[in-house]
Amino acid sequence: MSISDYGRHDALGLAELVRRGEVSASELLDEALDRVQRHNPSINAVVHLMEGPARAAIAAGLPEGPFRGVPFLVKDLIQACAGEPMSCGSRAMRQFVPVQDEELVRRFRAAGLVIFGKTNTPEFGLSPSTEPELFGPTCNPWDLARSPSGSSGGSAAAVAARFVPAAGANDGGGSIRTPASNCGLVGLKPSRGRNPTGPAMPEPWWGFVVDHVLTRSVRDCAAFLDATAGPQVGQWQLLPRPAQPWLAEVGLAPAPLRVGLSFGPGLGRVLHPENREALRRTAAALEDLGHRVIEVEPPLDREPFIEDFAKLLAADTATMLDAIGAQRGKPVRRAEVEPSTWMLGRLGHALHAADMGGAWWSMQQFARRWLEWADGFDVLVTPTVGVPPLPTGALQPRFTDRLGMSLMSRMPGAVIRASLRQLLEAFEPTFEASPYTMQANVTGQPSMSLPLHWTAEGLPMGVLFTARRGDEATLFQLAGQLEQALPWRDRLAPHAAS
Repeated sequence: MSISDYGRHDALGLAELVRRGEVSASELLDEALDRVQRHNPSINAVVHLMEGPARAAIAAGLPEGPFRGVPFLVKDLIQACAGEPMSCGSRAMRQFVPVQDEELVRRFRAAGLVIFGKTNTPEFGLSPSTEPELFGPTCNPWDLARSPSGSSGGSAAAVAARFVPAAGANDGGGSIRTPASNCGLVGLKPSRGRNPTGPAMPEPWWGFVVDHVLTRSVRDCAAFLDATAGPQVGQWQLLPRPAQPWLAEVGLAPAPLRVGLSFGPGLGRVLHPENREALRRTAAALEDLGHRVIEVEPPLDREPFIEDFAKLLAADTATMLDAIGAQRGKPVRRAEVEPSTWMLGRLGHALHAADMGGAWWSMQQFARRWLEWADGFDVLVTPTVGVPPLPTGALQPRFTDRLGMSLMSRMPGAVIRASLRQLLEAFEPTFEASPYTMQANVTGQPSMSLPLHWTAEGLPMGVLFTARRGDEATLFQLAGQLEQALPWRDRLAPHAAS
């Protein structure tokens, strides 16, 4: 292999070249580091390098896993690496150094991956745009003036820029799938309980968060799940192993599927014209493949869902800030976190236990209604995002919003609690940008964004496929079909490394 071909290969392809002796793990690492050095200043996807440990791992002998020798980046959130800083995009965490790997990271290493750096994330993963004050915004390789989305935006940008063929990610409300959409990638949020959690962060966001990766190919996405899925001691949510490897499902044509197609706006207000065109073309492709497509209307009550999700997120944020303070021996100060994070934490402290119990019950009731409705078809198809990739800064709080949050956060808890609906108005653009993904985080279903549409401006927009809980196999079969019918892997972002 000529090292100039590095960017054409997916992770399994690079691993095969290493296995055949056509290239070494050290040569691949050199190429990945060179690409980061040349292109990261304009993209800002990688915020921490681990070259020394990466070279030491190679020298010690890599495990004989499916990705042996492949350069890899983990997300600077949840995916802790022992002895390496993990800031979670926050000034409050910039001195934090985990003492042990998270279990998922251990499994990445066991798969033979060479972890050499960490990717940018919004503060604590709380925003669908990767623009932390600590490290600055990550730029989308398809258009440097636009956002790669978030919270796995750094990982998505690194893969789209062809620094690496795959990178670690996690998803609590769309944080794998919306960056996949914005960057023209494959992004799967596995079923809840499919991948390990912890030990340090056992069940983030009430169990809504699931870890996986962002990839350019469907087969890589499947092979990564084969390498990492499985129970961990102490994990609450568990699923049985599949009948056969998910990688084997990618080449299988599924039996004709009953596909539910929704033209609804989800948690947004209106369906974007580009999404309408994406759904129309996807429906035609699915019918050409022999599947039955029926139009459906999801049972979603927008305002109560948003309010309950916000309550749970606020409570989790308050608990997290308290835990950071306890871990380091001094409370987190207002100046150490961004205004929206501080406001969420204050709201979490202001809510009553009954508020949280009510929100949790309501989410469970929503999940049961939704899953009963969704059992009428094999796959639900919606857009992944509400709008095309937004300009950098579009989802940042406006000056008036920041001022309002600053003033409100100083009010007594009773005033903050009574002002919940007013506070949610400041986050309205977030739900317009990401109106389709949060539902599967609550229900626990597997949900995959595929890069099936490009706008008139040449920007990627994904289409979202959601299956029954535990049925990743159907998603991989269908995704493999669509990858052949509507290929995307040769599309190169204008600002990708060459």
